[in-house]
Amino acid sequence: MEYGICRLSMIPLRKEPGHKSEMVTQLLFGETYEVISRKNDWLSIKSTYDDYTGWIARNQHAPCSKAYYLELCQNRQPVALDIVSMALSSERQLPVLIGSTLPAFDGMNFRLGSEKFVYNGQAIIHENNNGFNREKILEKCALKFLHAPYLWGGRTPFGIDCSGFTQVVFKLLDVRLKRDAYQQAISGFDVPFAETANEGDLAFFEDKEGKITHVGIVLKNKRIIHASGKVRIDPFDAYGIYNPETRKYSHKLKMIKRIF
Repeated sequence: MEYGICRLSMIPLRKEPGHKSEMVTQLLFGETYEVISRKNDWLSIKSTYDDYTGWIARNQHAPCSKAYYLELCQNRQPVALDIVSMALSSERQLPVLIGSTLPAFDGMNFRLGSEKFVYNGQAIIHENNNGFNREKILEKCALKFLHAPYLWGGRTPFGIDCSGFTQVVFKLLDVRLKRDAYQQAISGFDVPFAETANEGDLAFFEDKEGKITHVGIVLKNKRIIHASGKVRIDPFDAYGIYNPETRKYSHKLKMIKRIF
């Protein structure tokens, strides 16, 4: 088995091996993956974080040893908290986006393999946290993405989809979610009524066929933050999400889950 690590700010994963193919998700800096197969200038890979599969360009692949791969997987790693901050090594400077993994970050430096970086941003060091509260979700995580444009397959503040948004926010809190909304709906415990939802619960929404197609994070005062056109805050009730601009419900509620 061959292993790799994202050494770029972000790497797009494609549905098929080609730059014109649909982007299904993104790897963030410091995230690892397994190489499944090769086809011409493309590699089929599986993301370690959520087991998502897709194709990356061969010239964006950075191999790493099995020992280093296992070291990263077996230990909780700090996660970048700033929307974007620069990381500087002796070889390059690199924009690091929120949600990126910073191996062995000590408050000023981190190391990716043999490359040592100085990082001028903030990070969450999970091992220093005894627990998380819902205020932290809102104040330090979810609201940082407010007004980020919607992008199918995106996981960054420069383009993000609904389940990418919830996944990265919960990654910041050391809670691992799968990639797609219908996969995330399997997690946690059922909340029977919208009126009993707590701040930080995940709300899932269905299409006309009853399939889960959308997800957002419940806020205080009957509101929800979600990615639809952009990351936005809208009124939320037992029927779904109400859009004040169109004066219509944009999404029909399917279920609510409490993740922690």
